[in-house]
Amino acid sequence: MKAYEVMYIVKPVEEEAFEAVVAKFENLINNNGGNVEKTDRWGKKRLAYEIQDLSEGLYVLVTFQAEPACIKELDRVMRITDEVLRHMIISKGE
Repeated sequence: MKAYEVMYIVKPVEEEAFEAVVAKFENLINNNGGNVEKTDRWGKKRLAYEIQDLSEGLYVLVTFQAEPACIKELDRVMRITDEVLRHMIISKGE
């Protein structure tokens, strides 16, 4: 398994809806053979530019290990999740 990081921005929603989104992606990684090492909730930050008429978002950084198939599924689900404004998955150096 390789080490990855995913940074994603969630629309400003209520606390329990935010936690549900974070749990959804952690469970997705774990259920597809990955291992979540750390989840950092950075909280609400101002965006550099407006996205979908929003100027703020809730930032999350997840460090994990996974196989390439898990990364494809994570990317696919993040693209179709309405609460996610932007996401980026990065392979960490060895």
